[in-house]
Amino acid sequence: METVTPTAVVRPRDYVAVRGPDAGDFLQRMVSNDVEQAPCPALLLTPKARVIAPLVVVRRNDDDYLLLTEPDLGEVVRSALLRARFAAKVDVEPEEHTSVVVFAGGEGIPNDEYGVPAVEVLDGEVPSDPADADELERLRILAGRPRWGHEIDDRVLPAEAGLTETHVSFTKGCYPGQEPIARLHYRGKANRELRVLEVEGAPEPDTEVKAGAKVVGRVTSSVSGLALAYVRTDVPEDSALTVDGTTASRAR
Repeated sequence: METVTPTAVVRPRDYVAVRGPDAGDFLQRMVSNDVEQAPCPALLLTPKARVIAPLVVVRRNDDDYLLLTEPDLGEVVRSALLRARFAAKVDVEPEEHTSVVVFAGGEGIPNDEYGVPAVEVLDGEVPSDPADADELERLRILAGRPRWGHEIDDRVLPAEAGLTETHVSFTKGCYPGQEPIARLHYRGKANRELRVLEVEGAPEPDTEVKAGAKVVGRVTSSVSGLALAYVRTDVPEDSALTVDGTTASRAR
């Protein structure tokens, strides 16, 4: 089935402002990526490297940053930052905005969630034609992009979702979760990885992926004919797999 890229789509978000003379240093100590490279994707993590929230860090000026996160996570992010603020001279407050993802590029915050060129524009013109949710999901799954509540939750390590390639700096200073992130990166490997599978139908999340009689993974997202799934890294890419009793194969 041909996938049609829409022109623009509203991207539901929560927003948290971090302002004050210590804002840059504070965020550099709290998130996984180098905020000096903002705008950039980042993670807010527990000390054991479990994801509290995925973020996009936007620098409006030297002492004013905006964090873009997932719907319903704004207060989670705000509370976590306030608990760690201590003597840092920063204010952490929610803001209201509308994010519009515009495909084919232009001025805005780079957005790679759908695997095609796009930018995220704050308070831009809302498209009059709503994008088809299934087509957007198909684009995301084909690109192998993880989504909060599906591929990203407290069961998942960032490396398993491929987030260390996009959301983590290995050259900046310390932040919560840095040690387990670095240990896995330099001394080990993730036990599972995201794979895009060609499947029959649209299997439900948590449907088992099997190699023979052995369970080797689980589906996290799907559309008709495609699924995104965590599969053990020791399973060869050309292995014969089944999902819900039907044949599945790697799509890319």
